[in-house]
Amino acid sequence: MAVPVRLVPLLDQFDFARQRLVDRMSGPVVDSGNGTGVPVGPMTDAEYFWEPGPGCWSVRRHADGPGARATLLTGAGAWGRDATPPPHPAPPPFTTIAWRLSHLTELLALRADHTAGGRGMTREDFRVSGDAASAVADFDRAAGAWRAALVAADDAALDAVGHSTYPYGSDPEDPFLDVVWWVNQELLHHGAEIALLRDLYRLLPAGN
Repeated sequence: MAVPVRLVPLLDQFDFARQRLVDRMSGPVVDSGNGTGVPVGPMTDAEYFWEPGPGCWSVRRHADGPGARATLLTGAGAWGRDATPPPHPAPPPFTTIAWRLSHLTELLALRADHTAGGRGMTREDFRVSGDAASAVADFDRAAGAWRAALVAADDAALDAVGHSTYPYGSDPEDPFLDVVWWVNQELLHHGAEIALLRDLYRLLPAGN
């Protein structure tokens, strides 16, 4: 099936941002934005869990319990992500790469399921990664599932309200094309945050 014309620029944007983020986390080079390759090493577990200051939200073992100002850890398996039911803390806690990447991976995986899957997956079903390499692989897998849901959509689906039934946003009330736009901006802004945190970590004195 041909990709609808309206979807093409959003799909191209998603593909570029996805690949750029994977390369930024994995190396050995990342596109600087103008086609020039910049050397970058794979993200370490230390970077993945780095807390730049006190009170950060992160990914933690369920056995250890949630961090400061969090009341629960969401996710299946041994690891979970710091969270709290609404209202969320104000000002919001600073979040680690682990938290941001887990959040991004979860929203992609769940939206793929609620668009072209069984439409039953919840945050409690999502397995949170406890190391950097697994987290990057899980992100790329979730991004692939979301992309498959996108290319399966025709023009009627793009206009359909509730084509995505993702339960943690306004998807059931929005045309699918609006959801596609929203997911792209989530990928772009969280990808930029993760890249910046990698840059800041690189400036730490040796041994810290």
